[in-house]
Amino acid sequence: MHLQVVGAASRRDGTVHRPFQSRREAAPSGRNTAGGWLRLGGVVAASLACGGRAPAAPTEPAPPKIARYVVVDNVCAWPNLTVLSDGSIAAIIHNQPSHARKEGDIDCWVSRDGTFWEKRAQPAPNEPGTVRMNVAAGRAGNGDLVVLCSGWKLEQGRLAGILPVWVTRSSDQGRSWQLTQAFPAPEPGWTHFVPFGPILPGADGRLHTTCYARGLKEPTARHVWHFTSADGGRTWQRGTLIGANHNETSIFHVGGKKWLAAARTNPLYRVELFRSDDDGATWTGGEPVTQTRELNAHLLRLQDGRILLTYGKRLEGQSGVLAKFSRDEGRTWSDPVRLLHSLAQDCGYPSSVQRADGTIVTAYYSEAVENHQRYHMGVAVWQAP
Repeated sequence: MHLQVVGAASRRDGTVHRPFQSRREAAPSGRNTAGGWLRLGGVVAASLACGGRAPAAPTEPAPPKIARYVVVDNVCAWPNLTVLSDGSIAAIIHNQPSHARKEGDIDCWVSRDGTFWEKRAQPAPNEPGTVRMNVAAGRAGNGDLVVLCSGWKLEQGRLAGILPVWVTRSSDQGRSWQLTQAFPAPEPGWTHFVPFGPILPGADGRLHTTCYARGLKEPTARHVWHFTSADGGRTWQRGTLIGANHNETSIFHVGGKKWLAAARTNPLYRVELFRSDDDGATWTGGEPVTQTRELNAHLLRLQDGRILLTYGKRLEGQSGVLAKFSRDEGRTWSDPVRLLHSLAQDCGYPSSVQRADGTIVTAYYSEAVENHQRYHMGVAVWQAP
């Protein structure tokens, strides 16, 4: 693999990880494998008697068909999925098992169908004393994979300021990357911008995404803005404010000039939905679409016309990943279905794509699931009800 970088940076090679299902999924029906050892998908996994899963609420049934895989081990991940021009799926992930307390950066992993993954390259290698972990990602009109990446300065393991955004792109399905360090300067009184979620094309050919920032005098303050690029993601312009008390926000193109933005709000720890009818020039709304402690959502148009909302749930005994569906462009939503039970509240950040055969691939992270007690990127491959 080859990385072309403007400025000095480090580089690390990775290995291919073969996925494996949890013991509950791999064991024959009715067999209890707790306390034993199984060889699953080429990886030896220790079965731990960890107390099992929390029961789902009656309104959180599983999809009609689902398989789950641990695909990249020992990473905090926060995955961001993009379907590439050849139909394969790219995942941009953070490659350390830590919430920004260890030096590290991001990896690009690619899969043909969401089950087996290979590491391709590092789109934005970190500099010493930093961690790069916050990303927005998507495809430009010419097929290039574009990633915006920021992170944190570290001083003795403590966060010491947000890093400027880097722009990096690949024209060969994630194998090599061209990196530049030009992005709009922060707003007065605010930190550098932090990108999040998908990068999507609009009807006018521009690319759209979101970035948020923290207040310098009031560190708990958060603003999230709409960003656009008119040159395929090479340069970016800050647009209007989406939410005045929100941070990590996933944008979604409804069609024409209409957009949705699913924004995390910290005081209530839920997702609120904003709308624009003028290509992001103005935003209205802020209606809640999840409950308290259900946060960090992703929106996807399904082949049957519905909008899929996937999101994390961080509640003792009920943590995991859930999904809802809308038939009316996000005005009303179905009851949730459960894609994952997590034994740890440190989980979620789902990102979803749909394969040509209609199967949905949802990537997420968790600190601990049944039979796997480390941070990892997991994948649910499932069919919508």
